[in-house]
Amino acid sequence: MRLLRAALALSVAVALAPWQLASAAPPDRPHPPHGDSGGYARHALRAGLTDQDFYFVMGDRFANGDPSNDEGGLGDDPLVSGFDPTSKGFYNGGDLDGLREQLDYIQGLGTDAIWLTPIFKNKAVQLEDGPSAGYHGYWITDFTQVDPHLGTNADLAALVDAAHAKGMKVFFDIITNHTADVIGYEEGARTSYVSKDVSPYRDAAGNAFDDRDYAGGDTFPEMDPATSFPYTPVLDPDEQDLKVPAWLNDPTMYHNRGNTTFTGEDSQYGDFFGLDDLFTERPEVVDGMTDIYQTWIGDFGIDGFRIDTMKHVNDEFWQAFGPGILDYAHQHGKPDFFMFGEVALDGSGPSSKAFTSHYTTTDGMQAVLDFPFQDAARGFASKSLPTQQLADFFTNDDWYTDADSNAYSLPTFLGNHDMGRIGYFLETDNADADDAELLARDRLAHELMYFSRGNPVVYYGDEQGFTGTGGDQLARQSMFASQVPEYRADDQIGTDRTGADDNFEPSHPLYRSIADLAQLTTDNPALRDGAQQVRVAGDSAGVMAFSRFDRQRQREYVVALNNSEDAASADVPTYVRRGGFTRLYGEGPDRLRTSGASELPVTVPALSTVVYVSDRRIARSTHAPGIRLRTPAPSDVSRGRMHVAADVAGSSFYEVTFQRRVGHGPWRSIGTDDSAPYQVFDDVSDLRAGTPVAYRAAVLDNAGHTRGTAPRAARVPSPSVTITSPSGATVTAIDPVQLEATVDPERSTQSVTFQRRVGSGAWTTLGTDTSSPAYTFVDDVSDLPIGTQVSYRAVLHEGSSPVVTSAPVTVTTAEPTPGRDSVTVAGSLQSELGCPDDWQPDCAATHLAFDTSDGKWHGTFELPAGDYEWKVAIDDSWDENYGAGGAAGGDNLTLSVPDGGGSYVFTWDQASHVPSVAPAG
Repeated sequence: MRLLRAALALSVAVALAPWQLASAAPPDRPHPPHGDSGGYARHALRAGLTDQDFYFVMGDRFANGDPSNDEGGLGDDPLVSGFDPTSKGFYNGGDLDGLREQLDYIQGLGTDAIWLTPIFKNKAVQLEDGPSAGYHGYWITDFTQVDPHLGTNADLAALVDAAHAKGMKVFFDIITNHTADVIGYEEGARTSYVSKDVSPYRDAAGNAFDDRDYAGGDTFPEMDPATSFPYTPVLDPDEQDLKVPAWLNDPTMYHNRGNTTFTGEDSQYGDFFGLDDLFTERPEVVDGMTDIYQTWIGDFGIDGFRIDTMKHVNDEFWQAFGPGILDYAHQHGKPDFFMFGEVALDGSGPSSKAFTSHYTTTDGMQAVLDFPFQDAARGFASKSLPTQQLADFFTNDDWYTDADSNAYSLPTFLGNHDMGRIGYFLETDNADADDAELLARDRLAHELMYFSRGNPVVYYGDEQGFTGTGGDQLARQSMFASQVPEYRADDQIGTDRTGADDNFEPSHPLYRSIADLAQLTTDNPALRDGAQQVRVAGDSAGVMAFSRFDRQRQREYVVALNNSEDAASADVPTYVRRGGFTRLYGEGPDRLRTSGASELPVTVPALSTVVYVSDRRIARSTHAPGIRLRTPAPSDVSRGRMHVAADVAGSSFYEVTFQRRVGHGPWRSIGTDDSAPYQVFDDVSDLRAGTPVAYRAAVLDNAGHTRGTAPRAARVPSPSVTITSPSGATVTAIDPVQLEATVDPERSTQSVTFQRRVGSGAWTTLGTDTSSPAYTFVDDVSDLPIGTQVSYRAVLHEGSSPVVTSAPVTVTTAEPTPGRDSVTVAGSLQSELGCPDDWQPDCAATHLAFDTSDGKWHGTFELPAGDYEWKVAIDDSWDENYGAGGAAGGDNLTLSVPDGGGSYVFTWDQASHVPSVAPAG
């Protein structure tokens, strides 16, 4: 096994002298006369919360304390009340009283903070969605009161007071991106997205404008529902005043552009499966949402927010909302109020962290849910991937380091209500594993989460070994005995119990394990928020080790985890030479001793963890180590971030503070790193390309000695522009070519010109897109012979800055090819066309055929007289389907066949996704 030994020349960790607390950090000082005193060195931040154990609860699925509110006062029709305890998509009966009655059970896990799914009043049922109900809390109609299925505002107050009395915080899951699906369009419900390029916003006088020009400001053009949007918003008469506060009933407070595909421009502007997408660029929406959530803090003493769908809201909103909420909370007795946002994505590499950290650096929010950690933890504990991948993940934590935040405040998790549970991932990744192995891997995943940096989040039921069979509704089991068939059959890890049982069982091995982990980290706070230094990793499964450090006692903790199915050993570098270590956790010798090379020999049983703590303090430094600043350079991952790194000599606890100066302005701290490699990724996205900047760094050792570097000059790089579509080697000679370009960093002041070259000819301009954030154009190549080579490039313009030209992308025109394996006309007409039943996505009798002459799918069918509904299903499944207007999951289309019947041609355009039907002949 190739070992990564982080105790070499660049290796350091954190252990502050007892009198050197973070609150006593040296203030900013002028540049020292000789540039080497490092008087501006400081201690690494522990901002926000860094020591909380969260328990994430879905209120409807936890405990039923008051059966009288099960139907929410709406009667016994499930399609009205939303209550059906036999259905996973409806209210099952949990409420706030039930949660309050189970606070001792929750606290028994060592929980410091309860995170609740949204408790606001929801649209009880949306018939278009299954149908299903708003049990999850994300279809809000009234932001001022508790959903009656969960209880009352008084019940909430009682819950918060009871939790506070036990020393637990209460966090709300809040939504600023959308409301329930109330707004429809004259052109049809749940229509496909219309881009700002195709149909810009218009003010009430009919003048086109770009909303990005006003985002973050105090004014916004007056708009008219009848003329300002690509679709005309309409409200049912009985829902015109449904939403509370009243400003939410104004349709001009919404984007009104159709359904999102979760990519590009529509990721911020589109409706989530019809949910009304708020116009968060408008100051009225910013102020309105800020006021709503300030009120919950003032009236109920809420301790913090988890913010839903953060990446689908514009930056300017967060830059105003965050300070507005924090200032209010601080003024109303909540000095440690804490917010973290959902920025969902796959992967755990540097590009993932560059994206998620954008919301804590550029947007200035306190923290985000650590989705990259979830991916890395699954890879380590469930898939037994090489341990170097987990080591690299932690090394890249510096993407979060800036002047007021870092990775230590990130809430970490193993699974959730959307993606699925850690138990489900374990069973999926280890199909042949027995229960003992699954339990060991489950425990290993939680050990990693509890012993590494961040605030661990336990998803309710994971402590009982819940697994489920997927994400979303399949991961939302009830803790009380369920009547839902899928939940009753749940194969739980570590027990013979099932979802048919009450599962508040403190004797479950995972409950006991998590409680023990929480207690150990309470007794040893360094395991929660002490500095973390990667120590050992390799190119296969085995031991991955890191150290955590006690600032006051200057003790080093060694955490060694083994993700292989055999015992494994490693010599773990430490900062303690020839010193004793005592075992705190796991199986192994009670005491170990480091060598003359400061290495601790550990042997870790299969799929388990050991923790040792040093018996004595890390040796006190006698002088500041040498430090050298590397040449600052733009990051390869994100053009708007400058990679600034320093090399430090020696092997002990050091912290490195980085500063930046713009032009001849003052020096400002841009972050302090407390583990090697010492680096920050400075956000320069708000500075003009070519702006001169200078950087310097200073090291602080564990005895208070400092040393600084001389400044190094750099310039803010120009943005990059990249053609992202077309991405293949060919384009069809029939379909329009969809051109797309991305800019990094992207700003509203930019525009992109698209150019084309045929063969080796001259470049010609196709057009310019000034509508950010997505830059697109459509090129017609139908007049070019098949086999023609066509090149495209994008030219970026931004004020007086030099233009930037992308690398060209070359494609060849070709005959159209099918983009899917099959397309089915599915609907109420299928039984008339030879299918065994209606609405069958996999019925071959109603498959369409691909036509190379026009690149579309067609089928001709004889239908008897009648009124029918239909849509197209892709690849014999409802996972991908298109309805009216080509909207994904959109409304059914209708067809009325007159007396005598007729022959009809059904068509699906795979480029636009639009289904259509016309009489044959």
